Formats: sequence, structure tokens, C-alpha cells
Amino acid sequence: MNAEQLQKTLVASQYAEQVLGNHTELIQQDYAIDQFLSPLSTVQIHNYISDALDGIADESAWMRAMRILRARLMFRWIWQDANRLTNVVTLTRELSDFADAAICAAKAFAYEPLKAKHGEPMGYNGKLQDLIVIAMGKLGAQELNLSSDIDLIFAFDEQGETNGRKCIEVQQFCILWGQKLIYLLDHISADGFVFRVDMRLRPWGDGSALAISHVALEKYLSQHGREWERYAWIKARIVTGGKDGDDLLEMTRPFVFRKYVDYTAFEAMREMKGMIEREVQRRNIEDDIKLGAGGIREVEFIVQVFQLIYGGSKLELQDRQCLVSLQHLGEFGLLDTTAVAELEDAYLFLRRIEHAIQALNDQQTQSLPIEPDLRRRMLETLGFADWDAFLAVLNEKRAKVIYQFLHLIKEKEVNHLEEGFSQLEQRLSEVLDDNTKNLVHEFWHGHALKKLPAKAVQRLKAFWPHLVEAVIQSDNPQIALQRLMPLVESVMRRTVYLVMLIESKGALQRLVKMATVSPWICEELTHYPVLLDEFLSMDFELPKRKDLEDSLRQQLLRIEIDQVEDQMRVLRLFKKSNVLAVAASDVLAESPLMKVSDALTDIAEVSVNAALHLAYQIVAKKHGYPLDADGQRCALDYMSFAVIGYGKVGGIELGYGSDLDLVFIHYMDEQADTDGTKPISGFEFAMRVGQKFVSLMTTQTLDGRIYEVDTRLRPSGEAGLLVTSLKAFEQYQLKSAWLWEHQALVRARPIAGEMQLQKKFEQLRCDILTQPRDEAHVRAEVLKMREKMKDHLGSSKEQKKDGIFHLKQDAGGIVDIEFMAQYAVLAWSGANPDLAHYSDNVRILEDAAKTSCLSSDDATALIQAYLSERAESHRLALANQSMQVSASDWRDIREVVCKLWQRLIDPAAQAVG
Repeated sequence: MNAEQLQKTLVASQYAEQVLGNHTELIQQDYAIDQFLSPLSTVQIHNYISDALDGIADESAWMRAMRILRARLMFRWIWQDANRLTNVVTLTRELSDFADAAICAAKAFAYEPLKAKHGEPMGYNGKLQDLIVIAMGKLGAQELNLSSDIDLIFAFDEQGETNGRKCIEVQQFCILWGQKLIYLLDHISADGFVFRVDMRLRPWGDGSALAISHVALEKYLSQHGREWERYAWIKARIVTGGKDGDDLLEMTRPFVFRKYVDYTAFEAMREMKGMIEREVQRRNIEDDIKLGAGGIREVEFIVQVFQLIYGGSKLELQDRQCLVSLQHLGEFGLLDTTAVAELEDAYLFLRRIEHAIQALNDQQTQSLPIEPDLRRRMLETLGFADWDAFLAVLNEKRAKVIYQFLHLIKEKEVNHLEEGFSQLEQRLSEVLDDNTKNLVHEFWHGHALKKLPAKAVQRLKAFWPHLVEAVIQSDNPQIALQRLMPLVESVMRRTVYLVMLIESKGALQRLVKMATVSPWICEELTHYPVLLDEFLSMDFELPKRKDLEDSLRQQLLRIEIDQVEDQMRVLRLFKKSNVLAVAASDVLAESPLMKVSDALTDIAEVSVNAALHLAYQIVAKKHGYPLDADGQRCALDYMSFAVIGYGKVGGIELGYGSDLDLVFIHYMDEQADTDGTKPISGFEFAMRVGQKFVSLMTTQTLDGRIYEVDTRLRPSGEAGLLVTSLKAFEQYQLKSAWLWEHQALVRARPIAGEMQLQKKFEQLRCDILTQPRDEAHVRAEVLKMREKMKDHLGSSKEQKKDGIFHLKQDAGGIVDIEFMAQYAVLAWSGANPDLAHYSDNVRILEDAAKTSCLSSDDATALIQAYLSERAESHRLALANQSMQVSASDWRDIREVVCKLWQRLIDPAAQAVG
């Protein structure tokens, strides 16, 4: 053993003196081994623990062995640090590896007695449950210091029960398991401790259950997670817990790293910094190198605020280690190279001091020592001649951290209402009428504002000038402000949204532009402010079908089948947020009409598929699975149930407020019972699936409903069964259906359910539509139906005299074009089956031209007219306006449509007047 190095070690640490005195022989043995002072690998650390615990079954002996091993390794690490045989990064990594290995060993030792008493913990999913140990803080980042406690959270995948004689719930089993793990590591005996364990970072903190399920943790973070917890979860890492742990950690990432550039992190950091400063003053710990000004925590804050702002889009910034992420900040140009170098240098220096302080007496402290002897020891370890020289270097490095920190979080200058309202009022008065001015005045002097907490009022006042500036610069300030005021009032208690809009000027400008174009979008955001999260994260590209499916699947995956309200809430917000994304792309990126309709239809189809799957699961869980008409069991991947979309969803032409016209068919044995403990007939099973589906889709709650569903196009309409067998549907269509029902079938297509059944429906639809029909009869029936619609839904005579044209229902409007496309299928597909292939008007008209049923010019003219009228109806829907427009603006297009209507359907029709 090197005497000079030993002397430096004993000077550096009174604790090392105690270890040497208590374990002289063991220490001498350790230092007689070659390579003992070289860096330790993870495998070597696990081997040390394995060797120390080999053959030990007694709890007291296990605890003593672990504590002695910890003392020996601490002596080694203090030796290395005092003699500069290691560096901060290597030392903190080895300490973290030891903590990981100790946790795994304690977890394994604690399990067997619990298993013997209660049996194995089994989830309701039939899987063996594991205790998932999540490391937070420095252990999570693998940056543990010499005498650090370890911050842990315990979790498990799914609720359930143990399978032993003394059966208990999985959660209680995991709580007992976690309690024993803590005791094995944290309990102070004559031999000391292994690690102090801190569990206060778990959801709800002290007083809450020690272990939490995956679903409960996800719900907590989504509904109750606070901003400071986002900072804490940056460093979260699974120490042990297998695959389920990886899934759990992946679930937490959207809570930590928002999809959008998240400027609220600045505000959260300012608040946390203020809390820490007040605590420093209260405890009089200005010389704390971690919490004091320019300390370790400020370096971490600088890095973490950038991680929270940009980590959702720049995945490299999700790294847990401070120095790694600091380098990435330089690479991305978010911090200049000088700042990165200064912060890295200060951080390593401060962490070295931290180790020197903690080595003295193995205490969890970051305060500079006061006692002369301890100061002398620390100065000798760090290589400084005297205390003043040390403080000069320390203060120089802390000053650089303080500068970078203050530069980052400097408060933006804002004119509060009292200070700048007169100027704002003057600028507003130039663009607002009296009614809007009164609206603003009532807002600022109303009861709602008086009831706001002082902090919310402060943030609202800070936000107001930014809003006014954006409104004044918009195309229509008056309309924008009128539409945005209700939204501001709805979110003024959720001040995080105001902060986000203050920090992100671009988001506020986009919001103002959306308001000028669409009151509907403003109303959606006002009624459901949670959609602002999605709005602020949008990239204004239309969502892709696969992304929609993956997103919804992940959201529903962790919700138990009997948590119907949670399932419905996910479906509602999925639909609303994605429709809002389409609207934003429509307005701000000017996406093409057909692509917008495709995207809206995709959202509906994905929602319908998920709701059908859930409905089927719910009924099957209670009653078991039915048999299909061929005697096969209809499990979830073969359900013999399908949803048929009619009308706009069938024609892939959904708008923003469109209902879904749906028909349900099945291919089940209606007489055979299901195979569950509460069996019902296949007929009743199919009915219950249909009813549950409609309930999931249409139930109105505070979050609204998913979609309005209209099922009146089913066989026999409202008098008919909600769900029809494929055979009964075929018989009805062939023997009883009116021609108008075949006309509706033109725009029908399967949108959800079992694929083989969907194919059978498609073939049946084709067979029905391609039947030979008398053209004169088809023409007469189509004309009769069209006249009824005009009488009931078109403009009145007085409106027509006033120059009003109903874009959809009047002559030359959208419905005329739709009816001509449907007429083409019914009248001509007997001889031209390809006409029955598609359900959307544009492709039907294109095929009519390809088969020479229509001339190319006529088909093109109808398609162009149809797209022009649909685009305008689309714009009117966004603006919450009726379909009644000025007839003179549409004369030319109507004339084209009406001439073709005369030629194809009604030679006696009047031309456009």
C-alpha cells in the first residue's frame, strides 16, 4: 500500500480513517490485489456484490456483508479521488453502477420471503408482475456523488392478485417488496448503511402509496403532473423491472418532452429558482455549492430548460447526463462554444469540491466547511495553498454560471395594464368599434377577473400587450379580438397557456390568424382548452393514417377495458385534436381540399375502428365470443362484424362538422350462444356491440362527443334492426329496397371491422349496383327524390328573388352533381361494371369518362364545378356561415351544372335565371 497515497486519503477523509480502523485486514487485502485502484466496470461491481453475498440467507448477515462491502469500496473511491487517480465522470458512473447493483441485490433478496408467504404477484392480464424500480435525480443520470442518497420510485405494470395461500393485491405485494428493499439498503446498523433512500419524488409525495401501477402513474402525470416534476423526470431511468419498465418509461416521455417548442419551461425554471433562493435564505446556506448562486443546480437548470424546450423535437437533448446534453446544446447552436466550455469547467470543478466535502465525514452535504481543520483537509485535497486562493477560483467560476443563468432567464420587459393601458387603448381605439371596446372594458372590470388569484392576474397582464400587438397586425383586428376574448377568458386560470403564448410569438400570430378565418376553431379551443396543447405543437402538416392509428393505439393501450369513461375521453380528444390539426393545415398551410377531406375521413375511420374494437371487447368480456355463420369462433382478430360508411364518410368527403351515416352488418350465427360464463345468442351479441359502439361514439360529456352517428340508412330505416346479418342485408337490398336506397349504396363502403366480411360486403354492393336497370325508371326516381330535397331543403321563392343561392341544395349546386354521379352508376354500371368500383363522386365521374358514358369535357366540367362548390362550402363551414351565397357569384358554374342536369336527368328543367 502506497504510504504517500494513504496519507493523502486519510487527510481527505475522517470517514476513511474510521473505515481503515474498523476493517484494517480487509483493506490491506484489497490493496494487495493488482489493479484494485484501476477503473471498475459494471460487471466487476456486480461480481464484488455477488462474491460478498455468496451463500448468505440470513437477513442480518446479508445487511452486514453489504455494508462492509460499501465501506471498502468507499475507501477505494476516496483514495482515488484524493490522489487524482480518477475523474468526476468515471467516479460518478462507478458509484451509480454500485447503487444499481445494490438495488438489484436487495430486490432479489426481498422477493423470496414475500413469495413464500403470499405467492407470486399475477396481473389480471395473466402475466407475472415485477417491481419496477425507477431511479431519479443523480442516480437516474448515473451521476451519483460520494455520499449521495438515491431517489427512487416504485411501480408495477398491472393490478391483480398473488396466487398463494395468503392472497393479497399486486399493489400491496409491491409495497411490501419496496419497503423491504428500502430497509435492506437504508437501515443504519452498527456497520452503517448502504444508501439513504428518498421516495419523496413519487406521485403525491409522502403519504401516498409506495408503489403505483403503470395506468395510475400515466393518469397522474397527464392530469396532475406539475412543472417541477417534468424537470425531475428528465433524469428518470429504469434500474430493474424488465420490459414492462421500458414501456412505462416510454409512456412518461411525452409528459416531459412536449412535441412543440415548449417555452413554458422558462417560467417553470424561474419559479423553481425563486423557491430555491428563498430556501437558501431561510436556511442561511449561501455557501452551498449546489443550491447557492452559481452552483451545480444552476448549471443543471440551464441544461434542463433547453431540454424541456427543444427535447421533443431534438431527441439528442433527451439524454439524462448533464455534460452530454451540454455538448449537444453547443452542437445545435443553442449555446455558444464559450458558454458550453465555461459551464462544463464550472460544473466539473463544483462536482470535485462536492466530493471533497462529502469525503470528509460521509455526509450528504454541499456546504463549504466552517471548521479550520476540515477546511485545511479540503484545501490539501483540492491543491490550494489557502482559503482565499480557493474562494477566488470558486467565485470566478460561479460568476460565469450566474451570468449564463441570468442571461437565459432574464424576464422579458412587458407593460402591465396599469403602466401601458393608455397607449394600448389608444392603438386599439383606431381599429375597434364601440361594441368591441365595451367587450374589452367589461373583461378587465368584470367579476371573473376579480376572482382570479394574484399570480394569474399578473400573467394575464403580461400576456395582454402581446395579444394586442398580434391582433393589431392581423388582417381583421376587430373580428380577431371578438373571437379571441372568450378563449382568453376560458384559459386565464390555466395560465401556463398564457406563458406559452407570451414566449412563442409565432404561436400567438398563428392563433390570431386562425381566429380571423374561423370562429369554429376559436369556439373549439374555447370549449376545450386542452386542445391548445395540440395547437401549439402542430407542424401544420396533414396527419397521416398510420400515425393516427399508432397514436390512438398507444393512448388506448394502457387503459383497462372496464374504464369506459377514460376510453371515451381519449377518443374524443383524439378526434378533436386531429380535426383541429387538419383545420390548422387547411387555414395556415392552404392544404388542398381533397387532401383535407381525406385526412378528416381518416380521422373518422380510425376513431370508428377503435370504438368498434372497444365495443366488441366490452361485450365479449362479459358474455364471451360468438360463432360466425360458418361455425368459427369470432375472437377479436376475427369478429364477423363490420361498419359500413354511407354519405360523406362513405364518399371520402367529410367536412369539419359532418355526422357519420353508418350501417352495421354481421356474419354471426344468430342462434348459437356465446362461450362466456353469461352466454347470450349471437343475435343479441351483435345488437349489444352495435349499441355499445353508438354509445361510445355519441355520449355527450364535458369533452363533447366523438361523432354524431346516424343509422337511419339501415334496412327498413328507423323501424329496422340496428345490426343486420349479411344475408338479411342482401335479401333486403335485392327484394325490398327502394331505388333511393340503391342510390345511397353508391356512396357506401366498409370502413371498419373484419376484413373478410368487408370484402363480402364490397362484392354484394357491386352485385346490387351493377344489376341491369331501365334508364327511364332510374331517371324518374332520381328526379323525384331530387325535387323532394329541393322543396324541403332548398332556398325559398323569396330568397331566390333576393338573389340567394343555396350552394348545396339549389339547382346547379352540390347535390345536383352528386345525383348525376349516382345516376351514372345506377343507370350505366350494368353494362359498365367499373362504374360501381368507387364511392366518391370525383372518381365516379372520371370513370364515367373512361367508359365513354360521359364525354371527357362534361366529366371535367362537373368535377371542376363540384370541387369549386365544395371548396366554398368548406370555407363557409370553417367560418360558421350558412350555405346561402350570392347567386350572381355562381352563375357561370351553375349554368354548366344545370345544362348537364337537363341533358341527363330532366330535359324540362329551367335554366339558371
